[in-house]
Amino acid sequence: MSKPLILVSNDDGITSRGIRYLVEAMATLGEVIVVAPDSPQSGMGHAITIGNPLRLTEVDIFKDLDVIAYKSSGTPADCIKLAKHHLLKERNPDLVVSGINHGSNLAISVLYSGTMSAAIEGAIEGYPAVGFSLCDFSHKADFTHAMDSVKHVARQVLEKGLLPGVALSVNIPPKQNEPIQGIKICRQAKAHWEEEFDHRRDPYGRPYFWLAGNFVNNDKGEDSDVWAVDHNYVSVVPCQYDMTAHHSIAQLNADWDI
Repeated sequence: MSKPLILVSNDDGITSRGIRYLVEAMATLGEVIVVAPDSPQSGMGHAITIGNPLRLTEVDIFKDLDVIAYKSSGTPADCIKLAKHHLLKERNPDLVVSGINHGSNLAISVLYSGTMSAAIEGAIEGYPAVGFSLCDFSHKADFTHAMDSVKHVARQVLEKGLLPGVALSVNIPPKQNEPIQGIKICRQAKAHWEEEFDHRRDPYGRPYFWLAGNFVNNDKGEDSDVWAVDHNYVSVVPCQYDMTAHHSIAQLNADWDI
């Protein structure tokens, strides 16, 4: 039997440490092709490029793993689209994976995440998809302990599949929090960022702003992704691109004069 075809992307850029670990992990499970941004695209959400040309260039960065790779001038979502419509053509990936993101994508952060946008784009195209994130923003973050969990989740998806339109958001505790206690299927925590803009001036005296803030979690449930990671579990949250608030339809039909 032929090996499963695995499409790898990310938002930290093709030269990031996280994607190297992800490619190494996926190369043990199947045939891998990489299409990733040529520069960091964190916080891009599901943006696509419509007003500028897209560049796609083959690179030999994973030649030692016998993996074909391309860098793109576009966003993470662009990368999945380019792979489907240009590179793979008649072939469909058995799995789309994104990451390993350098930092968490817990709770509301999924909405802004470039990592998850690549996975969600895979789900939109009809492919099983997973976004992996390591909950460690340190410059020297250690990804090695994440490999077993990454491979385990990917194997589960390859063997058992996902419901149509579903992508998984997987967050892995930092290495200093070892040992990992296991894997938990979770919901997104009801948490948010209390944002502020630091008002600064450049050397010429011109004002600019730098987004900052604090993550606030008032969710006391023990079934959320934040709770799981805080208690040294790998969290797995099934996500979808249908943003309809289905529970609100009946209320609007009942209360509105339409």
